[in-house]
Amino acid sequence: MFARVRSWLRCLRCSHVADIVGRMAIRLISRAAAVVLGVGVIVAGCADRSRVSREDSRPRVLTTFTVLADLARNVAGDRLQVHSIVKEGAEIHGYQPTPSDIERSVGADLLVENGLGLELWARRFTAAAGDIPTVTLSEGMEPLLIREDAYAGKPNPHAWMSPKRAMDYVDRLREAFTNLDPDGAEDYANNADAYNKKLQALDGELREVLATIPPQHRVLVSCEGAFTYLATDYGLEEAFLWPVNAESEITPKRMARLINTVRERAVPAVFCESTVSDKAQREVAAAANSRFGGTFFVDSLSKPDGPAPTLLELQRHNVKLILDGLTDRGEDG
Repeated sequence: MFARVRSWLRCLRCSHVADIVGRMAIRLISRAAAVVLGVGVIVAGCADRSRVSREDSRPRVLTTFTVLADLARNVAGDRLQVHSIVKEGAEIHGYQPTPSDIERSVGADLLVENGLGLELWARRFTAAAGDIPTVTLSEGMEPLLIREDAYAGKPNPHAWMSPKRAMDYVDRLREAFTNLDPDGAEDYANNADAYNKKLQALDGELREVLATIPPQHRVLVSCEGAFTYLATDYGLEEAFLWPVNAESEITPKRMARLINTVRERAVPAVFCESTVSDKAQREVAAAANSRFGGTFFVDSLSKPDGPAPTLLELQRHNVKLILDGLTDRGEDG
C-alpha cells in the first residue's frame, strides 16, 4: 500500500514539475516572440526612415537646437532639409543625445552648432554619428565674457539673443549652405538678405520699446545670465541666479546676493527661462518684495502653437514681458 502511495506522489510531483516547466516554456516562447516582433518593428521603422530619406534627395542639415533650426530654415528655404537634434523645451547645455538622435543623424550632410562652449556634447555626438561636417556660427565673433562665479572669463554663448549678433549667424549660414550646395548660392543670398532685413527691423523695434523703461528700473533679472548680449546692446543691466544653465546649482550665497540686488534697486519684476524651474526665482521675488514677471524663451523655441515658435516671435515675447514687468504693467504669472 505504501509503495502505491509513494508511486502516486512521484507521479503527482512529476505532473506538477511538468506543469511548471510547461508554463516556463510558454513564457520563454512568448518573450522570444515579443523580442522578435520588437526587432521587426525597429527594423521596419529604420527602413521607413531610410526610405523617406532616400525619397527626399535634398541635402540634410542638423542643428544642435531649435533656435538655430529656425535661422537655418529661413536661409535654406526649400533647398535643404533642416532638423533640430534637441527638441522644443529641452535644456541644451547638458543635453545627452539619445541612440535615436544618433540614428537619425547618420548620413547628415552638415551639422550647425552655436559654439562658445554651449554644446559640449556636440563633439561626442558627431563622433558617434560619423564625423559630420560642422559649421560653428559664432566663429570669428568677439564674444562677451561671463564675469561671475566659476565661469568668469569664459565666453557667454547666448549671442543669438541680440538681433545684431543674430545677423552674423545668418551670414555664416549663407556661406555654409553655399559651400554645401553651390547651385543654390543665389537663393541662399536672397533668403539671408531678406531675413537680415527682418532682424534689422526687429533691432529698431526693440531699441524703441526698451528705451521707454524708466532709468531706475533698467535691471533685467533672470535665472540664467542669458541676456548679456541683449542687455549690452540695449542699455540694460543684468542680474541672475547663475551664469549659465550648465551651472544651475542654487546656493544660499547666490540667492542672498540676488535678493539684495532686487530689493536695493526696487526691481519691479524678475523672470526665469522656460527650460529650468522658476521655483527659486519666485522665492527671490517674494523675499525682495518684487513679483514674478513671466517665463522667457532663450535656449529653446516653444511648440508651434506657443508664444515663441520662431526667433523673431521669441524676441517679441521676451521684450513684451520685460516691458510689462519693468514698467509695472504686468501681473504675477
